[in-house]
Amino acid sequence: MTLCDTVISVAEAISVRLDEEAQRALARLEATGLSRSQAIRESLIRSARRLERKKDLAAEVATLEADDQDRAEMLEVAALMESLRAPG
Repeated sequence: MTLCDTVISVAEAISVRLDEEAQRALARLEATGLSRSQAIRESLIRSARRLERKKDLAAEVATLEADDQDRAEMLEVAALMESLRAPG
């Protein structure tokens, strides 16, 4: 007896309405040689990564702002830099 399985991976299709700005952006991406699907997929992934980096950066800033020792050191460095600045 032979068992046979077929696994098919089908990507989810979506439909979007693009305004003129988005259509121009898509055309610029397609002009680089990307297919329409590649351009859209890569743009979505890059955009999501940028949002994640912004979130991570905001968390890091909040951590540093809450660090009293770091803030004191930053003020000391700023004061030193100001004392070294040329007059005028």
